[in-house]
Amino acid sequence: MSDCGAPGDVNSNVLVARSTGDPQLDKAVWQWLSWDKNQKTKEQIESLLQDGKHKELRDRLCCRLSFGTAGLRSAMGAGFCYINDLTVIQSTQGIYKYLERNFSDFKQRGFVVGYDTRGQVTSNCSSKKLAKLTAAVLLAKDVPVYFFSTYVPTPFVPYAVQQLGAVAGVMITASHNRKEDNGYKVYWENGAQITSPHDKEIIKCIEECVEPWNGSWNENLVDTSPLRQDPLKKICDCYMEDLKKICYHRELNVQTSLKFVHTSFHGVGHDYVQLAFKAFGFQPPIPVPEQKDPDPDFSTVKCPNPEEGESVLELSLRLAEKENAKVVVATDPDADRLAVAEQQENGCWKVFTGNELAALFGWWMFSRWKENCSQDADVRNVYMLATTVSSKILRAIALKEGFHFEETLPGFKWIGSRVKNLLDSGKEVLFAFEESIGFMCGTSVLDKDGVSAAVVTAEMATYLEGQNLTLAQKLVEIYEMYGYHISKTSYFLCYDPPTIKRIFERLRNFDGPQSYPKCCGIYNVLHVRDVTTGYDSSQLNKKSVLPVSKSSQMITFTFQNGCVATLRTSGTEPKIKYYAEMCALPEQSDRSVLEEELQKLIEALIENFLEPDKNGLTWRSA
Repeated sequence: MSDCGAPGDVNSNVLVARSTGDPQLDKAVWQWLSWDKNQKTKEQIESLLQDGKHKELRDRLCCRLSFGTAGLRSAMGAGFCYINDLTVIQSTQGIYKYLERNFSDFKQRGFVVGYDTRGQVTSNCSSKKLAKLTAAVLLAKDVPVYFFSTYVPTPFVPYAVQQLGAVAGVMITASHNRKEDNGYKVYWENGAQITSPHDKEIIKCIEECVEPWNGSWNENLVDTSPLRQDPLKKICDCYMEDLKKICYHRELNVQTSLKFVHTSFHGVGHDYVQLAFKAFGFQPPIPVPEQKDPDPDFSTVKCPNPEEGESVLELSLRLAEKENAKVVVATDPDADRLAVAEQQENGCWKVFTGNELAALFGWWMFSRWKENCSQDADVRNVYMLATTVSSKILRAIALKEGFHFEETLPGFKWIGSRVKNLLDSGKEVLFAFEESIGFMCGTSVLDKDGVSAAVVTAEMATYLEGQNLTLAQKLVEIYEMYGYHISKTSYFLCYDPPTIKRIFERLRNFDGPQSYPKCCGIYNVLHVRDVTTGYDSSQLNKKSVLPVSKSSQMITFTFQNGCVATLRTSGTEPKIKYYAEMCALPEQSDRSVLEEELQKLIEALIENFLEPDKNGLTWRSA
């Protein structure tokens, strides 16, 4: 919603004593105080009103949540642009309205609701409570709801949607975001996250019914309604059974002496990763005791994102050294992403990047397919996918091995939808990934899945140990066979949206109006693709093959030296991210030369295109 609050008549006598002097803001405040039944968030707005903090009131009440790369995501607290009881009720009412229009059998097929373990005492807001309110809106409208009786990994929701034939599902999670945040992730009947036009149409429906309906606040309905079912046992059993489809060396797993440490980052992952290891025949991984159980404060890590590397994996690595475990697997708080570390011969730990893990998974899933496929299987029917800001290593493997490789826009919602289309047209998809440690091994779940990726990593490490190889050594072999792909990804923080817009507009008008940079320092630009505007200089018609994505900024530069660099805004956080990769041919095997060239280009990119000092950007490590 672009204006304050929402449509609706306002009683002119309301707030006369406490008017802000802004009729739109008065209307929004009145709506909040009339509709919100959560005492804590209601008091937050009343307190701001009494203290005359009109700017903060405007910030909280005069804009609405919108769908990013991972659904709705924001801080927990009071306001129409925050995650709270009222905005979750409004969002679910909009979804109900949209689904009712689209599915005549909505009330037969039902809806799935899952949640993680986040919470905030100051707002009396928790993932479980928000999930109960989501269910209440639908149960009050006689929609059957599959409501998990306890917290689950995010991948269980899209898996359940497909398994149970539901029309859609919602997962309440903010994944690896800071502890203050929460989110609302929506899955369509195909088991993939919603993409356009569904997201835009749902937002319209939310705006049409912002006032809570009778019954929408009745969170006890999940305990009393006969329309509520608990899918936990069925989904967990089926998921673990389906997982065995990508288990290729059970006999090795049963016998291995390799030990693994697992951290669930104070989130949902512990129980489910233990079960996954059991399904593959492994002994259970050793859990990090301080991080095994859910803790919404994520009290042992500065941020709950395993992608941050060794600094947040400290407890796992020390435990692994003590237990003589060579491999650490770390699932993020909602267990949809995976970080992996391996102890090297010198005793140091190598924390793999998402792109490096993808090279290993891509090799593994294809080599297992090749070893196990039928004689008449056609490699040209096989696909792997990656988001466009991820490494091109799968493209190199595909060119040499004969299978297909495709790119999508950033965000697993695009991968999930495309994979479903490929499967429906008889294709076989082995693997897909995004560089931010999101992996999809097999197609039981059409979303990233840290639980399956963790146990596949363990099997791969076990198999390689039998060949006297470590994961790191195999990675070098893969690069030597298919060409080194050396990438670096980082980000700058920027809390000022106009500054972000100015940075990207400057790049679009660099040497004059509608003229992109022809060079970056000493590096010549070969091609430019701007998916925000739909421009691509490498295409004959100058139009991007990837769909236009006007709601976010993303420009990719291909340089004459073989480097590909992308600048984009984050869909979930106040960041400008950069992704740069040197894609070398197999004969270019001097890694140090390639790394040096990449580093120099990144420095030029930052200095010439982002201008952090001039624009007040904060670098990731600062």
